[in-house]
Amino acid sequence: MKGYKRHLVTAALPYANGPLHIGQIAGAYLPADIYVRYLRLRNADVGFICGSDEHGVPITLKARKEGVSPQVIVDRYHELNKENFKRLGINFDIYHRTSDPLHYQTASDFFLKLYNKGELSEKEEEQFYDEEAEQFLADRYIVGECPKCGFEEAYGDQCERCGTSLARKN
Repeated sequence: MKGYKRHLVTAALPYANGPLHIGQIAGAYLPADIYVRYLRLRNADVGFICGSDEHGVPITLKARKEGVSPQVIVDRYHELNKENFKRLGINFDIYHRTSDPLHYQTASDFFLKLYNKGELSEKEEEQFYDEEAEQFLADRYIVGECPKCGFEEAYGDQCERCGTSLARKN
């Protein structure tokens, strides 16, 4: 059908490691919600989707701090944030979870397609390993002195004080 246009609007997926804060609402979700409302006032066909990012270091750090499993953290904050969006009047057509099997399959299909087309490259790299926890450590688990400003609690990938990227050289 000529002239028919669909709109898909997404917003950043909030980590399910804590409650939403005003900066997230004002910077990511409110603008998207306003745009969706505008499109719907114009009778546009719109899908507004978002969901909880249930993977990553912020979640495991929170779980360690509280002495609970990462699953406890993501279950708690997925529901809390979903409810807070509803209370703020931000209504997603779909608010999902990255831990859902559908997400795994979609992400796997997407990356496998890129890999098979030769769009991705492989490389080996050294990574820190915690023998006690029996896991490789993401850069956020490594804390030390920033070589630029001397901040003693800089993460392995970035200094939170001066903003310097601290990526390792291979």
